[in-house]
Amino acid sequence: MAEYVCVAVDAMGGDNAPAEIVKGAVDAVNEEKKIKVCLVGQKGPVEAELSKYNYSSEQIEVVDASEIIETAEPPVMAIRKKKDSSIVKALNLVKDGTCDAFVSAGSTGAVLVGGQVLVGRIKGVERPPLAPLIPTETGVSLLIDCGANVDARPSHLVQFAKMGSVYMENVMGVKNPKVAIVNIGAEEEKGNALVKETFPLLKSCPEIHFIGSIEARDIPSGAADVIVCEAFVGNVILKMYEGVGSALIHKVKEGMMSTLRSKIGALLVKPALKQTLKSFDLEQYGGAPLLGLKGLVVKTHGSSKAIEIKNSVLQCVVFKEQKINEKISEKITLKDE
Repeated sequence: MAEYVCVAVDAMGGDNAPAEIVKGAVDAVNEEKKIKVCLVGQKGPVEAELSKYNYSSEQIEVVDASEIIETAEPPVMAIRKKKDSSIVKALNLVKDGTCDAFVSAGSTGAVLVGGQVLVGRIKGVERPPLAPLIPTETGVSLLIDCGANVDARPSHLVQFAKMGSVYMENVMGVKNPKVAIVNIGAEEEKGNALVKETFPLLKSCPEIHFIGSIEARDIPSGAADVIVCEAFVGNVILKMYEGVGSALIHKVKEGMMSTLRSKIGALLVKPALKQTLKSFDLEQYGGAPLLGLKGLVVKTHGSSKAIEIKNSVLQCVVFKEQKINEKISEKITLKDE
């Protein structure tokens, strides 16, 4: 297994499991020969889906797991009691070093709890944040945190900024990434207690390129590469982003089909428009890594289709090859604890 980046995939997690999960895994290994996928889930249904596709048998292995953690289950209890669930067994493959990374569209709570309890945090990391890439006019930005820590402290946000900078520089190739904190105005004295206390800490942090506050309306323009906030704010931003994007696409399509003239125009602009809209499709960017753990844990949307699963698996290669965990460990010094 040494020549592969090995990814454990929760085959039973999400609204479209196991069909879309298996298809995404197959698409990933057919595109990238460096990857081996361990599909963890109920063997019968998983193998039935696999039988529909052609792929290298060396690159996909099925690991039987009889139980499924449902979205509504209390995460801590589920992780403790369902030892033979696809989430727990897959995370243990990362914990024991069999796999380099874990991808799941299943219960967010169970993934967050399991990631910290089973895989464990890098020494010095106070709180691992969920950090999805979001599309902007200039490319993508990293939104950190979007769902893991709703009651974050200033020291947590400083670590988020450091970890986000490492990710953007080494995974996305952005040199000296610009870091901003989400605020209700550009002035330093604005914001709630958390933002006001965090701002000067980020300003005096030599390891990051801090540019100050960013208002929500400036996020889509790509004004910052790393957007720092606590999880409540981050989750609202992410969900609004998804909702507005979906509504705009729907209205554009509706407008183009409204008259004969618009339909003719739609035929002419369709190739360019399709490419533009594709860049604003969140599925193209894979899942959200839970940064700061000893192994890579990636959470994708519960409604993920094969393309998002494929891209989530593929992003694990860069993460591993660029030694992101080692670089995060270097950034998070003992004085942060």
